[in-house]
Amino acid sequence: MNKKWECYEIDENKVSELTKKYGINEILARILVNKGLTQKEEIDLFMNPTRKDFHDPFLMPDMKIVVDRILKAMEDKQKIMIYGDYDADGITSVTVLKSFLEERGLEVSYYIPNRLDEGYGLNKEAIQKIYQEGFRLMITVDCGISGIEEIAYANSLGIETLITDHHEPTEVLPEALAVMDAKRKDNKYPFNQLAGVGVVFKLIQAISIKLKLEEKEYLKYLDIVCIGTISDIVPLVDENRVIAKLGLKLIAQTKNIGLRALLEVTGFKNIDSGAISFGVAPRINACGRMGNEKLALDLFLSTNYEEAKKLAIKLNEYNIERQNIEKKIFDEAVEKIEQEEKGKSCIIVGNKDWHHGIIGIVASKVTELYFKPSILICFEEEEGKGSGRSVPGFDLHEALTKCSTHLERFGGHAMAVGVTVKKNEFENFKKELEAYAKQCEVDKIVPIINIDSELSLKQVDMESVKSLKMLEPFGEANKMPLFLFKNLKINSIRALSEGKHLKLTLKDDNFMVNAIGFNMGDLTEKYLLDDKVDIVGNLDINSYNGMESIQIMIKDIRKSY
Repeated sequence: MNKKWECYEIDENKVSELTKKYGINEILARILVNKGLTQKEEIDLFMNPTRKDFHDPFLMPDMKIVVDRILKAMEDKQKIMIYGDYDADGITSVTVLKSFLEERGLEVSYYIPNRLDEGYGLNKEAIQKIYQEGFRLMITVDCGISGIEEIAYANSLGIETLITDHHEPTEVLPEALAVMDAKRKDNKYPFNQLAGVGVVFKLIQAISIKLKLEEKEYLKYLDIVCIGTISDIVPLVDENRVIAKLGLKLIAQTKNIGLRALLEVTGFKNIDSGAISFGVAPRINACGRMGNEKLALDLFLSTNYEEAKKLAIKLNEYNIERQNIEKKIFDEAVEKIEQEEKGKSCIIVGNKDWHHGIIGIVASKVTELYFKPSILICFEEEEGKGSGRSVPGFDLHEALTKCSTHLERFGGHAMAVGVTVKKNEFENFKKELEAYAKQCEVDKIVPIINIDSELSLKQVDMESVKSLKMLEPFGEANKMPLFLFKNLKINSIRALSEGKHLKLTLKDDNFMVNAIGFNMGDLTEKYLLDDKVDIVGNLDINSYNGMESIQIMIKDIRKSY
């Protein structure tokens, strides 16, 4: 598919000023200018944040109420129930709050709903169980903001609830004792993009300040907080960047036995945001997807290395199982799409055998492959549950709002949704949404690649490429820099891994560079030796047999004109 390449308009004067004033190399200076970082204080804060850069936790809505109520529970020796979510953000949130409160002498238990049987968020059956077990104080983490009916039910039973969440609130807030969410309309907290575990971190920071504890009593949890933050794909800017930057340093020397065991199992040698995103997070999330959410929590709470190693291996096995199921569903979905959905503006397919804990990941891959909004449905008897993903420029949640006639229920946001539809209404729903997508001219939406800067090979040296590491950790709102190289001559071309990947050697005058394109092996048929090409990609250092060389990680390629 043709993609539109767009380069940032760079203020060359500011780039020149940064290189001269602060001794920053030109490539790094270009990225900083793109980010609007031109003053030394801003650059230092971005490059080297410290624990002093955290905001005042008491600015968070209802923070004082939550802290005071927890301190009262400490005085009264009242036991607390933590109600969390089954994903990596929820699991790490429960881990941090439970561990911190238990260290303060509190009796703490937890409840995590089963994804396959209960779904996301609070439910009345769970609250009934919590009441029967004698709990009268419940703290939600990474959920609760939309549980208006459930909180009312908890109130009717005499359970007090403290909500800590980071999701968008509805017009009416639940009638909990406190609702701590920086996305509230009356919020005065300076940053409202924390993950659920980030909100929990602010809570333990506030309790520590109130109890006059040493900073290390809450800072020591930054390794686990960092994992939840990166896993939840929140923007890695402001306070999230402080959490991620400091947390990654702590992960490298973590005292959490379970995390140490999991890192060993993943096999990632470098502890960076990639190791968390592609190594740790999928293994934690696989537990929830496969209906065994408590396994990951047991791992992080483990105090025995042998037990932790067994749990880490089990997480790895669940992840492999998840990958196999995902591949099977993806292959079946693509086959159905090729047969039934060709030429349609919106892809909607369903099957009775699909695992509804995994179809969300497959929907993401389908959307990426076809660059069209997609919804995958798993049918169980007469009802279908599904997940959808969208493309930039098409609000899928709004689309469902306009096409909800044949749906039982739905939720989500512009780019990701969950739906429930009766089997006998599925075809009607498909027609309605397809007509809406066609009317919105989804087919005319072209994927855009945002490029940080155009460079020539002679501008690139080892020192400049290594300096880009200072921009880490990479993630949402802080992507790895993308560069455009024009008019490069193909000096060699071949496929790797049985034709799966593309390997090039590229030349510009007397300058040479290697380039690799993952999952681009089919392009070896399209390009020939001596062809001139334009390349968009990341700059990276390849280490092999003790030797280092610069390489381009190709994101897109086309012939030069």
